[in-house]
Amino acid sequence: MLRSSRVLPAVLALCAAAVACAAAGPIRRVAFLSDPTLPYVTRVVVKKSERRLFLMDGNKVVRSFKIHLGLDPRGAKERSGDFRTPVGRYRLIRRDPHSEFFMSIQISYPNAKDLARAQAHHWNPGGDIMIHGLPNRLNGSSLYYYQHFDWTDGCIAVSDADMMQIWMLTRDGMPIDIEP
Repeated sequence: MLRSSRVLPAVLALCAAAVACAAAGPIRRVAFLSDPTLPYVTRVVVKKSERRLFLMDGNKVVRSFKIHLGLDPRGAKERSGDFRTPVGRYRLIRRDPHSEFFMSIQISYPNAKDLARAQAHHWNPGGDIMIHGLPNRLNGSSLYYYQHFDWTDGCIAVSDADMMQIWMLTRDGMPIDIEP
């Protein structure tokens, strides 16, 4: 009985606070400034043959990460379902903190050159190429994803810890060069 006599006043106080906040009008949003201690990044470079993603400030490497690519990583992505990772110049265009993977950043594939090549062959060029962490629902042990060299459908996968750094240090619209 003592416990419920303490809970009821607390619940009533929370309800009163919620009503007071609602009556006060719209909540002002706070703008967060970038942390000056974080390194500055101007572009992303992926070297498929090295299995590395580089965050760059001009020509200076700021961070380097091990990556996993599509199941058939050799060559450029040509069409939907080929399990290849694209090659070319793209942009980071959209972030999804609630994707099927631990965070994802969409890449602007296909670009005009990719579309022209696919149309010339009457192929669907595919899309939804992302930089992302591990799947939120693992198929077996997480060791599978670290032990297997390449396991994505064409995306660029990194560890969850690396994905957090990439997420924080890049911004939408940033160029990404994916090299063979």
